[in-house]
Amino acid sequence: MCYTDRYGINKKTFKLSIVLETKMAKNQQTDSTTHTILAIDDDDLVRESLAIYLEDSGYDVIQASGGAEGLDKFTQHQPDLVLCDLRMPDVDGLSVLSELSELSPETPVIVISGAGLIQDVVEALRLGATDYLVKPIGDMLVLEHAVKTALKASDLERENMRYRDELEFANSELAENLDILQQDQEAGRQAQLQLLPDPEVMIGDYKFSHTIYPSLYLSGDFLDHFEIDDRFIGFYIADISGHGSASAFVTMMLKSLINEPLRRYRSQGDDVILRPDALCSYLNSEVINANLRKYLTLFYAVFDRETHELTYCNAGHFPRPILCVEGKCNTVDEKGFPIGLFDWANYSSNRIVLDKDFTLAMFSDGVLELDAANSDLEQREDQLFKLCRTGQADVASVVSDLKLESVDALPDDITIFFFRGPGKTHDD
Repeated sequence: MCYTDRYGINKKTFKLSIVLETKMAKNQQTDSTTHTILAIDDDDLVRESLAIYLEDSGYDVIQASGGAEGLDKFTQHQPDLVLCDLRMPDVDGLSVLSELSELSPETPVIVISGAGLIQDVVEALRLGATDYLVKPIGDMLVLEHAVKTALKASDLERENMRYRDELEFANSELAENLDILQQDQEAGRQAQLQLLPDPEVMIGDYKFSHTIYPSLYLSGDFLDHFEIDDRFIGFYIADISGHGSASAFVTMMLKSLINEPLRRYRSQGDDVILRPDALCSYLNSEVINANLRKYLTLFYAVFDRETHELTYCNAGHFPRPILCVEGKCNTVDEKGFPIGLFDWANYSSNRIVLDKDFTLAMFSDGVLELDAANSDLEQREDQLFKLCRTGQADVASVVSDLKLESVDALPDDITIFFFRGPGKTHDD
């Protein structure tokens, strides 16, 4: 029985309406150019009309005139989405759906049927159908919306799986490195170095640079920076209480802990990684619950490359970071409680708009213990401020000014960490 006989629609009028709807939909295309769709329907007119519309919308469409042929073509082509009629003479749609759920449960299937019986809807959804549309489809935009929604969800799931695999691999490496650290201090030093970013890294127009001088073979200082997504960059500097293997162990644990909210953001949209106060609260709880008998100070920040806004939380980190904008330098004065000491500690985020050339200089407190016998803390802070006052300082110049290469025995770990803007106004 043809489409016209079933629904009383003139075939010529129906084809004309499909062409008109197709032309109108051209102006509403978004992200559909790379997906392949398998259309399974024994009614040639319906199937070909769907194919014409979807192909003109940018999709690649494979056609099958029955359930058995559809299963064969699914195996051959592995499409991104399947459209399947429910009533077909050889293999019915529910059987096809059941088979597809076994072959590829992650592939979305949209059932299209003229019956519209509630028991069919329930059974189709139970078998894994993503959506259920009733023929005739009077407005092809309804079909296109269903297809886009199903593909978007499927693409997101695949992306989440990829992120999960990447983070699981990273955490697996971390676990291996922790084992190495406990067995051998030399190997532990190498493992710790592998977790640090390269000494100089460009992320778009923004530059990160750093150096770490451990007082012992293993360092209790740590830092990292990473692209959260295409818009946000996260970075931090941390100083673990004490020295040696125990403190180095916590630095490695810290990176693993921060990987978790990063994974949740990429897979579930959880925004803790974007909120420095929330991240510090999370880390405080995790470190206390781990009962490590260690605490740490942390300066964590998120930079928004679209708004040029820096959002940060200072969890007891000292000395205070120094922000230089167009040759004028000021300390970032906000400070809070260290992480891992008090379960009642509250943390707050602060914001600065960095709409011009800027340099953010961060240090661990070991830099203030240099020459401690000949000057008080205020004088040493002022000296550090003077090193950055012009805004032209970098890691190499600070190392040179502090004469770190000639110091035989450091009183504490020393970390120098710079985050630098593109060197011109963002309006240029």
